[in-house]
Amino acid sequence: MKTMTRLSFSLLMAGLALLSSTRANAQVVVQCPGDTNGDAIIDTPDPAHPRAKCMHLAASDGYVRMADGTESYVFGFSDVTGMLPEEAVTMGMFAANFPAPTIELDEGDEFYLTLTNSGMMVRNDLSDPHVVHFHGFPNASSVFDGVPDSSIGVNMGSSFTYYYKIVVPGTFMYHCHVEATEHMQMGMLGQLFVRPAQNKLPDGTNLNGFIHHTGFKYVYNDGDGSTKYDIDMPIQVGSFDSRFHDYDETYQPPPFAQMYDEYGMLNGRGYPDSVNPLPLAAPVNNGGIVSQKISALVTATQGQKILLRLSDLNITRVFTVHTTGLPLRVVGIDAKLLRGPTGVNHYFTTYAYTSGGGQSLDAIIDTAGVPRGTYYLYTSNLNYLSNKDEDFGGMMTEIVIQ
Repeated sequence: MKTMTRLSFSLLMAGLALLSSTRANAQVVVQCPGDTNGDAIIDTPDPAHPRAKCMHLAASDGYVRMADGTESYVFGFSDVTGMLPEEAVTMGMFAANFPAPTIELDEGDEFYLTLTNSGMMVRNDLSDPHVVHFHGFPNASSVFDGVPDSSIGVNMGSSFTYYYKIVVPGTFMYHCHVEATEHMQMGMLGQLFVRPAQNKLPDGTNLNGFIHHTGFKYVYNDGDGSTKYDIDMPIQVGSFDSRFHDYDETYQPPPFAQMYDEYGMLNGRGYPDSVNPLPLAAPVNNGGIVSQKISALVTATQGQKILLRLSDLNITRVFTVHTTGLPLRVVGIDAKLLRGPTGVNHYFTTYAYTSGGGQSLDAIIDTAGVPRGTYYLYTSNLNYLSNKDEDFGGMMTEIVIQ
């Protein structure tokens, strides 16, 4: 069994050397209007940027535990918002989350996202830069797009602040685009969604006969209340090849041509871990650091409308996802409202959908009249209803109507 003792004395010394050199030459600069000390928290709002939001992510490595108990090495992001710049490199090292921290924004925000590359603790020979690619978002400038050909890669011990003017609502995702196949397979994937400006209309606004009230939530600026919901749940459909992860951990050339994902997951967990409402316990190899924080359990009160924000960042597979007895009313695909140029809604109802990497879907489940009980969201790619060689798990979670 792998334990922290597997990290040899020489490896620990190498990691400490990397940490020391990184701190000595750190170029961590956080840009955030109204932040007075560089911790990415606004202390005094800047009148010139009243809608500013800030966040600080670190990129490093770590471990996750699959539902069958297997531990796998990963790359990933962690949230170091609230830490001073001189602490961010240290605190971000060996702190990879899987999936990455969820980013929630509102239409009209100015989003300042600082990325710091903390380097790798296990694979300290790797000097890969990292980026954040806001997948599917219409960036005003390519320098902030995160594609290495036209933007900036963040080297170890350094940082870069991305600026986004949030102009469209919808369900997006983000990932590292450096050596994208490897870094995405290794876990540098996160969920990101934008709430519409319609949510903040004055109380009593008439939307073509539908009256908006304070607190109402919509998926898009629909103008008629047709995308109203009560609770939302972001779910990342994913899978990975544990052999690829093992090769990357043990300094072997990763088997790109033979890549075959055998673990199917929702929010980085296989069933039954997917329905654990709490962060999973830290893997043995992770030195007490919790890496899987996001549950995939959906709970609602009878009569509520549930919005499933489904995103897919798979590298090797196309998956079909089903519900049992709960129709999905699909109102948006790839962060676009399903509405024609003449204003006709093209929403549709289904019990299953199929998606590949880079796609997202917004689906509303109306629980009015639905019997209380437990329903399932699962893949019909039946070989992925397992945790590798262990049956009765994999890409499945529960929807509990109370």
